[in-house]
Amino acid sequence: MKKFKKVFLSLLAVSLVMGCLSSTGWTEDKWAKEDPIGQGWSVMDVVFARPLGVAAGIAGSAIFVVSLPFTIPTGGVKEAADMFIIKPFQFSFNRKFPDGDI
Repeated sequence: MKKFKKVFLSLLAVSLVMGCLSSTGWTEDKWAKEDPIGQGWSVMDVVFARPLGVAAGIAGSAIFVVSLPFTIPTGGVKEAADMFIIKPFQFSFNRKFPDGDI
């Protein structure tokens, strides 16, 4: 029990220190809009993220159809459609470009 307590307190101390180091109060605006690395992320968004969102929407449509026998009796059709179909297609088509959150 004594060893467990020592390990637990050590991990707790490390996690608190790491939490302080990654505080949002210490962050800077490193990636300006004129930064070429930031423009590289825009290319990655167009080439990889949005097509993967479309693929996820298509695969989600198939999963939604398969899950209908389970969601109709429970009344969760709207939530399932939102999760499997609407959100992936919104990710692909309704975000502004370039998306600063990525």
